[in-house]
Amino acid sequence: MRLATRLALLASLALPFSAGAQQPKVLRIAMTASDVPTTSGMPNNGSEGMRFLGFPVFEPLVDWDLTQAERPADMRPGLATAWEQDAADPRKWRFTLRSGVTFHDGTPFTAESVVWNLDRFYRNDSPQFDAAGAALARGRVSIMTGYRKLEDGRVEIETARPVSYLPYLLTWILFTSPQSFEANGRDWGKVAAAGAAGTGPFRISRFVPRQSAELSRNDAYWNPERKPKLDRILLLPMPEANTRLAALRSGQVDWIEVPPPDAIPSLRQGGFQVVTNSYPHVWPWVFAAGKAGSPTADVRVRQALNYCIDRDGMLALLNGTAEPSVGFYKAGDPLFGQPQNRYRLDAARGKALLAEAGYGPQRPLKLTIGISTSGSGQMLPLPMNEYLQQSLKENCGVEIAFQVVEWNTLLAGLRAEPTAPQWLGADALNISLVSSDASQMARWFLSSNATPVGSNAGHWRDAEFDAAFAAVETERDPERIRAALRRAHERLVDGAPWLYIVHDLNPRAMSRRVRGFVSAQSWYQDLTRVDLQ
Repeated sequence: MRLATRLALLASLALPFSAGAQQPKVLRIAMTASDVPTTSGMPNNGSEGMRFLGFPVFEPLVDWDLTQAERPADMRPGLATAWEQDAADPRKWRFTLRSGVTFHDGTPFTAESVVWNLDRFYRNDSPQFDAAGAALARGRVSIMTGYRKLEDGRVEIETARPVSYLPYLLTWILFTSPQSFEANGRDWGKVAAAGAAGTGPFRISRFVPRQSAELSRNDAYWNPERKPKLDRILLLPMPEANTRLAALRSGQVDWIEVPPPDAIPSLRQGGFQVVTNSYPHVWPWVFAAGKAGSPTADVRVRQALNYCIDRDGMLALLNGTAEPSVGFYKAGDPLFGQPQNRYRLDAARGKALLAEAGYGPQRPLKLTIGISTSGSGQMLPLPMNEYLQQSLKENCGVEIAFQVVEWNTLLAGLRAEPTAPQWLGADALNISLVSSDASQMARWFLSSNATPVGSNAGHWRDAEFDAAFAAVETERDPERIRAALRRAHERLVDGAPWLYIVHDLNPRAMSRRVRGFVSAQSWYQDLTRVDLQ
């Protein structure tokens, strides 16, 4: 949508207020998404959807503590106040539910509503089955095999095998009022059009497909310490970075995700706030490592490409809004381990590995990469991928072609096999991914999580990684778990299932009116703390 059309839309959405009345505090946010994330209680558009139309409105049993900027975010109680793993059968976990919580439509949150929502995602024959939501839930939490209501406001969840990190996985499952479904004719499309009812500090008050979503403060929220300071939040999809920048500078929005890096100095000089912070995020190419016939099925090719890119040049392009990536974890992380490969620009080594794999000046390596125009955590995918294309050509003679699609189209590849049409015939997909905890490592790399069962989209398989991760899942001693994670990460570096490029620093720019924002070291942010001056 053109900038003029966007600005006209903003003006039309401004609600009138009477003379003498206090003007409502309305925070206007320009997202990187090209569409409004779905409003049915399990938003699409990746983690940006969860950030803005997930956690503010709908809540999980186990939530994220987003109050600190100094350390990585960790878990806190959400709709469950406590949980425990069964000592006799570690496949089973029991969750004590929070009492006195109501959905936005006034109906109570209960053990029955937990089971109803899990049936929505995991029972194809349930009346409330939601195919779109189920694809997201199952891709993220593929290991759940059973669940049931217990007495005294508790539920039990069972997994296919013991997993020590199940609470982290459950941050992805959000809960919606069953009454939302009934009131809208048992039709999830109509639920989305009306805006589903959650239990969160904000509720959906207005939704215009492909244009905007409005969230209003939930005055009946169960946690008085997190009562929002804002009256409303207006969410606007603006995939073009320069459109977002113009909207911020003209005062049409108060907050933009991912400002253009070359505009950051002038934004700061103009009195705007530019906020960055380290957080668990990787911006890679996900190789089709398990695809027969793809050059990336050869580990020597994957390692070579990691030696053929100039990460320092990429950081200069991004004007300090990223850090170099040489593994799933950052190089200084205690869990990084001691892999045999320490990636950096080393064209000689990259060319030698390519020569071993049969590629060189007479037979250059040619790859097709699926990329998006924008999207959650995608930073600036077009200029960044063009830089990589040039870097690989200049350093190692690699020829890169792109398949450029919209973000949600690209996301479909994350849930498909590398031979499926959703992979666009590509040898790698550029999808930024979360690296916050062991559950995410399992999602992206365990062989048992190969798509379409889980989210190991490239079908990378490594017996040593799987063995190390079996210890991560079953050990009870924290130091043994950490040692197993280090072994697993060493295999991720040496096996090179991804081209490790950068770790994002989560940049966003805001007007000077925005107050109280804490840049948590997380994909997600707590909007209840934000105020407008």
